[in-house]
Amino acid sequence: MVLMTSNDAVSAWSPLRQSVFRALWLAQFASNVGSWMQTVGAQWLLVAKGAALLSLVQVAAGLPVLVLALPAGVLADLVDRRRLLLAVQGGMAAVAVVLTVLAFGGHLGPWTLLALTFLLGCGQALNGPAWQALQPTLVPREQLRPASALGAVNQNVARAIGPALGGLLVASTGVGWTFALNAVSFAGILVVLARWRPQERAPRPGQEREQALAAMRAGTRYVRYSPRVRRILLRSALFVPGAAALWALIPLTAQATLHLGSAGYGLLLGAVGIGAVAGAWVLPRVADRLGPDRTIALSGLTFAAALVAVAYVPVAAVSFVALLVAGVAWIWALSTLNAALQLGLPSWVRARAVAFYLLVFQGGMAIGAFVWGQVAQWAGLAPALAAAAASLLIGAVSAHWLPLRDRLPDPGVSDAWPEPRLVVEPAPTDGPVLVTVRYLVSETDAAAFHQIMARLERSRRRTGATTWGLYRDSEFSDRYIETFTVASWSEHMAQHHERLTGGDRAVDAEVRAVTQEEPTVAHAFMQRL
Repeated sequence: MVLMTSNDAVSAWSPLRQSVFRALWLAQFASNVGSWMQTVGAQWLLVAKGAALLSLVQVAAGLPVLVLALPAGVLADLVDRRRLLLAVQGGMAAVAVVLTVLAFGGHLGPWTLLALTFLLGCGQALNGPAWQALQPTLVPREQLRPASALGAVNQNVARAIGPALGGLLVASTGVGWTFALNAVSFAGILVVLARWRPQERAPRPGQEREQALAAMRAGTRYVRYSPRVRRILLRSALFVPGAAALWALIPLTAQATLHLGSAGYGLLLGAVGIGAVAGAWVLPRVADRLGPDRTIALSGLTFAAALVAVAYVPVAAVSFVALLVAGVAWIWALSTLNAALQLGLPSWVRARAVAFYLLVFQGGMAIGAFVWGQVAQWAGLAPALAAAAASLLIGAVSAHWLPLRDRLPDPGVSDAWPEPRLVVEPAPTDGPVLVTVRYLVSETDAAAFHQIMARLERSRRRTGATTWGLYRDSEFSDRYIETFTVASWSEHMAQHHERLTGGDRAVDAEVRAVTQEEPTVAHAFMQRL
């Protein structure tokens, strides 16, 4: 099915026509399958050690994401992402080789296994923001939504295939081969990344690289003062924990309710994967007709209905169909949220904002799995799935007060600020810098000016201002003074040349439209005594 845009026809598979995206997508699929095989092997090695130790496999793999997501986002915005991914993927491959050697040598104890699994989890945590932030550079802007859908399809189909292959390998050849094939699965990504030569943006003359702590603060400020990003994070937080019940409770559903063995469990996982592929196929047309808000709402309602069907109709065929539908809803929701985030992010902060999204996603999955597991333990499987469905209904109606809207901000960098006229040239590290802007506004335009300045405040803070204020002159009622401070002269120059987007320029133009003369700007930096 095809969605017609103002430029070209965009289908669900259009991003795969881009050679680098296609090569990385295929390599990532092989790596994802290998990772799931490795997880099965690790769990099998510990299955006889008790449930407590067995559960630590997921903890060791998932905890690094919660701890390292934000620092990983900072790192991905400060260094070359291709080289970062090469280093991280190479490190993960080395850990996988160590796992393989120890397993075949009979020296892989439970705590060594958990430690190496933790290192692989650290690699995944460092990989995530850089990988996601790289995506908009691989496909045209109009293909970003189907590209996000294909990324989710990649993960979900690998989730269905990897455990099944891992189980077959463990049964036929032993655990060591699951680790060996996982190590080999990194080769494709390493080869593609090593051969790819992206066009690099030349740094601005005199441009200073951000310091890590300052970069983390800047990323946090951006998310805090970006209403659209906050709404996307909240919508994610309202969908993911409820949907996590499916992944957490599928094994129990297969065993206790449907009385299926490992093959039946694999079929249920496969149903989700098939649904994900089908959902990605129709997503461009659905998103075009419904828009992001209604697509996410429909996804929540559909996923909730699937959970209720699994909970209260204990028939394998019904559960299979319900999980097909859940796979469609899962791909629609996650792809729409991810694309909505990526489409509105400027490049300078993309990986940091994505890190917040991954933190919400992984945290929501972990919290949801824990909560619904406890509910199932004490109240039963059906009530747990029904409660998760109810939480999804809350998320479905949240569009009324957390709209994403179809109109997207312009994330392109706008280098339109005039250069400051300076007599004393500050050093890059001088600061904090005080910027003062004086406005002349008629009484009839004052109310509109106040409303626009509220948006301008968010723009200033998103791009680096640490404090902001608007003052009215006590002697002249039509004169206003805006002040804001930036941590250093280097960061203020980054505001001018690297962080101001088309959306920010539009707000600045609105301010100028209601002023009676060109605003006057002055700069000062703190004099150290």
